[in-house]
Amino acid sequence: MGIEVAGIGGFILLVLNIWALVSIVSSGASTGKKVLWCLFVLILPLIGFIVWLLAGPRGKTAAA
Repeated sequence: MGIEVAGIGGFILLVLNIWALVSIVSSGASTGKKVLWCLFVLILPLIGFIVWLLAGPRGKTAAA
């Protein structure tokens, strides 16, 4: 059963990371910030997603 749970957890993390990357790219942040956030989410998937969820760029408006 451990393999199935790990597989489902990995799939869920993959879906969440794709959602994060799409949100980052469509945000109004500068290109440099978008690149850094995308690299952070890609290199550290779980930690990167959690940090992005708490502090990442939001929406389509320009970040201050």
